[in-house]
Amino acid sequence: MKRLLVVLFTLMSVVVSAQIFNPVEWEFSQKQLSDTEIELQFKATIEDHWHLYSQHLEADGPVPTEFTFTTTDGFELVGNMQEGEPLEEFDPNFDMILKYFGNEAIFTQKVKVISATDFKLDGNVYFMVCDEAQCLPPEEVEFSFDIKGVDGGEAVPDTKVYSDEKEGKSMWALFFIAFLSGFAALLTPCVFPMIPMTVSFFTKQSKTKAKGIANAIIYGLSIIVIYVALGVGVSSIFGADSLNNMATNVYFNIGFFLLLIIFGASFLGAFEIQLPASWTNKSVEAEGKGGLIGIFFMAFTLALVSFSCTGPIVGTLLVEAATGGYMGPIIGMLGFSLAIALPFALFAAFPGWLNSLPQSGGWLNSVKVTLGFLEIALAFKFLSNADLVMQTHWLERELFIAIWIMIFGLLTMYLLGFLKFVHDSDLKHISVGRLSVAILTGTLTLYMIPGLWGAPLKIINAFPPPMQYSESPFGVGNSQGGGVVSNVHEEDGQHLGPQGIMVFHDYDEGMSHAKKVGLPVVVDFTGWACVNCRKMEEQVWSDANVKSMLSSDVVLISLHVDEREELPESDKYETTLAGKTKKVKTTGDKWMVLQANTYNTNSQPYYVFLNNDGEQMVEAANYQDYGSVELFSDWLNRGLKEYNK
Repeated sequence: MKRLLVVLFTLMSVVVSAQIFNPVEWEFSQKQLSDTEIELQFKATIEDHWHLYSQHLEADGPVPTEFTFTTTDGFELVGNMQEGEPLEEFDPNFDMILKYFGNEAIFTQKVKVISATDFKLDGNVYFMVCDEAQCLPPEEVEFSFDIKGVDGGEAVPDTKVYSDEKEGKSMWALFFIAFLSGFAALLTPCVFPMIPMTVSFFTKQSKTKAKGIANAIIYGLSIIVIYVALGVGVSSIFGADSLNNMATNVYFNIGFFLLLIIFGASFLGAFEIQLPASWTNKSVEAEGKGGLIGIFFMAFTLALVSFSCTGPIVGTLLVEAATGGYMGPIIGMLGFSLAIALPFALFAAFPGWLNSLPQSGGWLNSVKVTLGFLEIALAFKFLSNADLVMQTHWLERELFIAIWIMIFGLLTMYLLGFLKFVHDSDLKHISVGRLSVAILTGTLTLYMIPGLWGAPLKIINAFPPPMQYSESPFGVGNSQGGGVVSNVHEEDGQHLGPQGIMVFHDYDEGMSHAKKVGLPVVVDFTGWACVNCRKMEEQVWSDANVKSMLSSDVVLISLHVDEREELPESDKYETTLAGKTKKVKTTGDKWMVLQANTYNTNSQPYYVFLNNDGEQMVEAANYQDYGSVELFSDWLNRGLKEYNK
């Protein structure tokens, strides 16, 4: 009788509190602009009090609205996806100022049709919505437009995937980094002294100033052509697929590690990386032909002679650019060569500026040595990537941070004059610029030290291994976090979760383990982008009593409804969700459908207390009603009490 009452109470609680939210309705339409151009319109109607976010958001916030086109190659995007003027206000969910839309949002994209035949332009919009108290998991809605072919168009059957803005943004970021790298190469002993020499040559050998400027511009363009040709060669040899796979390939990452260590040692003065002298001699001979060919080979000679300084930077840049696919190395070399070429053209046009250049000297080698330290530091990022993929745990978080502390600590000592390398001249005084850089590197060194004891190190969190990949994931000297001793030992399929609690990320694996150890289950429907989930984990799960129960008395299964990992083709399917057809393509889709169809809600965090047969023991818990230590602890205790009856 008591069990029947518990079941009835649970069902009533679910009916009263659970709800499937569907606050956004999308409408898709198109408008003809000309014979070959159309405008696609994406209109979102948003319920009161809900926010749909802009495409342009900062990191560490909600998921921005993103449009992806997946269709035959019968069109070209004209510009970027445009959006209406968003509101810009403080969002209490994320504790930051955000751009969002209320009630209605309209996005438009111009498209140029190049296909001669009619076709369907398909794609999807990926978005997230929140109200004042909660956020829903990101959702993907598919769209399709019937596009008519144009006279004189092409027959193009291949399929492409266009991500509206991300590729363009990443290419601009790569170009900017490459430009800065070129500027760094410009300040090395192999390149910097060549500026006044080369500019003086053009101004003296040319009959007129205009001719000298023209020759210097041709010289600069030749530098750009040479380095861009190198980028084209790398892309052609490896191909787009190989370049895209570099980021996760173990052997590539180990190779990059060794390459950058060699480059770094070269910059520190251990040896010089030089090309065969015969190459330089032949290039110098070709300079004598004069004219455009002679100027081109002057630029080629610069590239060969300065290789000992520019080679390591170019190699590092090509490694970083490789993840940008076929265009990555090309864009990278364009930015790099532009930074080197510009000074030659500018100083030829304004030779008086040469007087303002600092004199060559020991400071150039200091730049080179500093770059060597940075090369070595970056090398360990690639070694860490390989270690993470292989899961060997040779380079865990603490060891990585310790290595970086040593590298940047030694760099600080070098900048302050306490270390001296083979090619360094005597340092009579420390310049303001050198001191400023030393302050930055010294501050970074001190900032990283608490990371050995579990500090998150948010400024550099893209470089070290994640917090869970650690010798002491609970913090040094605290092997079980807060003195809580867990009697749930790590099993296959378990992962280190929030507050150092071991969790399962697969429902079936977690339930199987619960039966094996004879414990009840807490299913945690959560999300990577769920702010209230993080608040619950930080403010409530951190309590010693709550942590003890979640660690020792139950099996915790955390299911991320916004996990975008693709399911195997055999596991993909279609279902009905809130009266609509839902394609289950990702792991997150799978858990969202499980939550919505089983518990009639799609908000997170959402906690369900089950016995190990999958029967619900007490009402489900959410953040709004159970977001305090007292309430959540009481909820766990009631669940345990019902399970033990």
